[in-house]
Amino acid sequence: MSRTEPSELAERGRRVLALEAEAIRRVAERLGSPFATAVRLLAAAKGRVIVSGVGKSGLIARKIAATFTSTGTPASFLHPVDSLHGDLGIVGRDDVAILLSKSGTSDDLFGLVNQLKRLGVPIIAMTGDPDSVLARQAEVVLDAGVEEEACPETLAPTASTTVALALGDALAVTLLEEKRFRREDFAAFHPGGPLGRNLLLRVADVMLTKDLPTLLPDRPMRECVVLLAERRGTVAVVDRQGSLQGVVTAGDLTRLMEKTDHFLDIPVTEVMTRTPKTTTPTEIAGAAVRVMEQHGIMALPVLDGGRKLVGMVHLHDLMKAGAA
Repeated sequence: MSRTEPSELAERGRRVLALEAEAIRRVAERLGSPFATAVRLLAAAKGRVIVSGVGKSGLIARKIAATFTSTGTPASFLHPVDSLHGDLGIVGRDDVAILLSKSGTSDDLFGLVNQLKRLGVPIIAMTGDPDSVLARQAEVVLDAGVEEEACPETLAPTASTTVALALGDALAVTLLEEKRFRREDFAAFHPGGPLGRNLLLRVADVMLTKDLPTLLPDRPMRECVVLLAERRGTVAVVDRQGSLQGVVTAGDLTRLMEKTDHFLDIPVTEVMTRTPKTTTPTEIAGAAVRVMEQHGIMALPVLDGGRKLVGMVHLHDLMKAGAA
C-alpha cells in the first residue's frame, strides 16, 4: 500500500499535465509555413491519406487516421512492416503520406519510405528531429520536438506523443475548415455512433419549407393525385388559416382505388387520415426517424406550437443527413 500523501500524488499529476501543455504551447509557437504547406497538400490530394508510425508513434498514427476519416478526409493507417508484406496495395499514386517518428531514424519506417518515393507519393514527416533522415526524405517537415518527456528518465514517450496527437488534430481540423466540412457532413459520417447523435440534428435542419404539397379539405381527389405524384407521396390537408386537418398518402390513394373506380371527385376530407403522426421543428431528427419507422410512413408534417403547418420532413432526407 502506497504511503505517498494524496496531495503529493495530485501534484505529480499536475506536473505531467503542465509539462505536456507547455510542450504543445512551444510547438504552437513554432508552427508556420510548413504546416500551411501540409494542409494545402492534403486538401489537394485526390486519393487518401496514409498515416504510419512504429510503436507508440504507430498508436498515435492510428488515431490521426481515424480523425481524418471522421472529418471527411479518407485516411488509412498502414503499419510500415506490414506494408512490405502485401499491405502496400492500399497505397495509390494520388495519396499523401504522414509518417510519425520521434527520432526520424526508425529503421522500420524506411522500407515504406522507399516504396512511397517509388510511387511518387508525397511525404509529410512529423518528427522531433527536423534534420533527421526521415525529414530529408519528406516534402514537408512538421517539427514535433519536445525539450523533455514527462516520464522520469524518459522511459516512455509522453510529451512527444501528446504533441504528435495535437499536431494531427490541428491538421485535421484546419483541413476540415479549409474544405468547409459542415455539421451535416459530420453526422453523415457517424450514422450509428454517439458522435453523430450528439450533434442533435433537428427536424428544422432537414425539413422542406417551400412549395409544400397542401390542399383545402373540400378539394377533389383529382387534385390530390397530381400532388401525390409530384411531391413524394404525401399531401397535407390544411384549413384556410394553415392549420393541419389531416394527410393523404399514396397508400390512402391505393386503398381508395381498390374500393371504387370513381374516386376523382371525392373530397380529400373523406379520404384523409384525421389524426396523422406529426413532428415539430425542434424535435431531434432521430426521433422523427423512429416515428416513421415504427408506423411505416415516409413523411411527417411539421407543425408549430399552434398546429400550423410549417414544413414537411421525409425519411429519405433524414437518412441522407445521417439521422438514421
